[in-house]
Amino acid sequence: MARPKILVFQHVPYEPLGTLDPLLKDAGFRIRYVNFGRDAMQRPALDRYEALIVLGGPMNADQIDRYPNLGTEVELIREAVERGMSVLGICLGAQLLAKSLGGEVAPNDVREIGWHDVHLTDAGADDPVLSAFAARQRVFQWHEDGIALPPGCEHLARSDASHVQAFRHGEHAYGFQFHLEVDQSLIERWLTVPANRPMLDAERGRVEPERIRADALHYIDDLQALSRDTFGRWIERFGISARRRALPSR
Repeated sequence: MARPKILVFQHVPYEPLGTLDPLLKDAGFRIRYVNFGRDAMQRPALDRYEALIVLGGPMNADQIDRYPNLGTEVELIREAVERGMSVLGICLGAQLLAKSLGGEVAPNDVREIGWHDVHLTDAGADDPVLSAFAARQRVFQWHEDGIALPPGCEHLARSDASHVQAFRHGEHAYGFQFHLEVDQSLIERWLTVPANRPMLDAERGRVEPERIRADALHYIDDLQALSRDTFGRWIERFGISARRRALPSR
């Protein structure tokens, strides 16, 4: 039987799958990237994919006039959810997932950049994926927008600046505002890439790159262990064999 395939929506080259990439490959998946930064007018078909992962990016979820692919992505995410596909949205991807489900996205009062605590809700503590977290968990963040919980979704985690840090729709669609996929080299890339310089300049005095680097030395090993555990649980929940047998032949 052919290896199952995962579709990945990418917005900029410096926000890849990161540590999630080897986990997916080790689990036997084939990965197809859709690079909307190169061609914003793409509309990939979802047929023959087991899961959809939507990565982060520097744009805001409502900037459809400037980035027409965002509207396409919302439609495709909604279709993926309706098909019962496994869906994972990270940062911007979580915001687009929320919009596809009828939620709202708006700027937070403050940006969360660097290492911040998230707190599990009671639903998060019982969730088969997020229960890998401690009740109060230090994770890496890089976002300025917040999510209003979409109707019918489970609220899994929050932070002081963002009421909705993680949520789940049904059994297989998750949105994470935080970045479990980073390693130390990716954090350094985000701190130095020119596209992020205006935001860091605007936050000078409150967000200090040297503090983020120092914190990374302390927290990165724990974050990568948490990443393996959390993403591993998400992968295990695909139930691919049973769900593939239930699909009609193509």
